[in-house]
Amino acid sequence: MAAGPAGGSAAEAYRPNRYVSLPAELDPATYDASPEKRRAEAERLAIRARLKRQYQLQLNDPHRPAVIEDPALIRWAYARTQNVYPTFRPTPKTSFLGVVSAVGPILFWIYVFKADRVYSAFLSAPEMWVS
Repeated sequence: MAAGPAGGSAAEAYRPNRYVSLPAELDPATYDASPEKRRAEAERLAIRARLKRQYQLQLNDPHRPAVIEDPALIRWAYARTQNVYPTFRPTPKTSFLGVVSAVGPILFWIYVFKADRVYSAFLSAPEMWVS
C-alpha cells in the first residue's frame, strides 16, 4: 500500500470532509464500545454459540426423537399466537375490524332471511297465478 503524504499510511492521513457527515459505521462513538458493552456482547455470542451447538448435536444425533424442540422457535411461536393481548393496541382500524367481524355476519344473515321471506311470499302470491 502506498504511503501517505507525510510518510504515514493513508488511513492515518484521512480527515473527514467538513461538508459531509461521517457515516455511523465509521463514527468512533458507535463502534468503539466500552469494556462492559464488549463483555456483554461476548457473553451473548457465547450463549448463542452454546445454543447453536446444542441444537446441532440434537439435529445430528442418530437416536434423536422425532421432533427436536428449538427453544427460540417455541418462544417465537408463543409470542406470535398466545401472547397477543399484552401488545395489542386499539386503533381506529382494529376497532372497525372488530365491529365488522361482530356485527357484519348478523346483518348478513338478517338480509338473507328477509330476502328469502320476501321471495317466498312473492312466489306464493295468488295474483301471480291469475292470468
